[in-house]
Amino acid sequence: MRILLISAYEASSHKAWANTLMKGLDQHEWRYLSLPARHFAWRIRGNAMSFAFDPQFKPILDQSYDLVIATSMTDCVGLKAFCPHLQTIPWLLYFHENQFAYPASDRQQGLIEMQMVTMYSALAANACVFNSQFNKISFFAGARALLKKLPDYVSPDWLNNTEEKAQVLPVPLDIPTSVESLVEAHLASEEKGNREAAERIKLVWSARWEFDKGPDRLLAILEALERRELDYEIAILGEQFRSVPKEFDQIQTTFSHRMTQFGFAPSREDYLRFLASSDIVLSTALHEFQGLAVLEAVALGCVPVLPDRQVYPELFGDRYLYSSDLMDIQQEAANAVDLIQSIVANDVKAPTVTHYRSEVLLKHYDQLVGRYRS
Repeated sequence: MRILLISAYEASSHKAWANTLMKGLDQHEWRYLSLPARHFAWRIRGNAMSFAFDPQFKPILDQSYDLVIATSMTDCVGLKAFCPHLQTIPWLLYFHENQFAYPASDRQQGLIEMQMVTMYSALAANACVFNSQFNKISFFAGARALLKKLPDYVSPDWLNNTEEKAQVLPVPLDIPTSVESLVEAHLASEEKGNREAAERIKLVWSARWEFDKGPDRLLAILEALERRELDYEIAILGEQFRSVPKEFDQIQTTFSHRMTQFGFAPSREDYLRFLASSDIVLSTALHEFQGLAVLEAVALGCVPVLPDRQVYPELFGDRYLYSSDLMDIQQEAANAVDLIQSIVANDVKAPTVTHYRSEVLLKHYDQLVGRYRS
């Protein structure tokens, strides 16, 4: 099959997903279009024009295809209007996230318009695929709630057929075997190392450096760890953008003596090595639809310490979740540190996430794509 893959906002996890599909399903002929992960509101509203009228994309768009797979950031309606030949082939819309469950921010502009673009695309696609059940449920609930607020000539029932055809298919974990072997090396080195190093808690926090990942909550947890005089170190990784929340400056200044890494890892291999050398992966996210970074860390031996909100209860049991408290950051930080101490005291091991591995999930992607084989 000839497949056009479109990523209208190419964040690092979106790029990894696209590369995994193209590499893992290489029996198909792929063409890939993407736009950089910046100017978020403009990307969602303007990507159809950018793709359709920029000369670098036209030669690819003008080719014939059997299937289009587009991320939910893509304006499918606009792109079909500008490229009529794309109207006659099936479209799959893949949701890494949705704008209906995004935490409110004073810096957000045009949220309803972004929600409308995504809803139009969902209605125009042949099928919608979500990376988690939480993502699917929150999208349709949010879209129906928005439709009910609109003044006239709308019905929440318009989404019934789209929801009936929707399915959940997570982003696959694609971790090289050579990196996985570092987990055993890490455990072996701790056994041979001195007692002080072995007892030190090795944490990693690996989210995007944006407000919706809870940097203020991370700061509160680090302060709570200090108050309890725990011996720990932390690698703070993750993708950074032009605007970085102010909490990271305070974290770097106050906790530099705890840092083994502060900032984006030089390469993916280095990033995975940081995960493999850590004991616990910590999340403070207010916005998480699959938790790919957490799943990668768990696959490499980290025990998850996560708030019991967003997608996390879908992924892991209560023993890995601390009580969320959106109104009281200090209380939530205390809950997180309680869980960290309990995990260390009881020698809790990482849960299995083999069902998220690429060799498992790519079979399901192959079946999905195969439905549209002519």
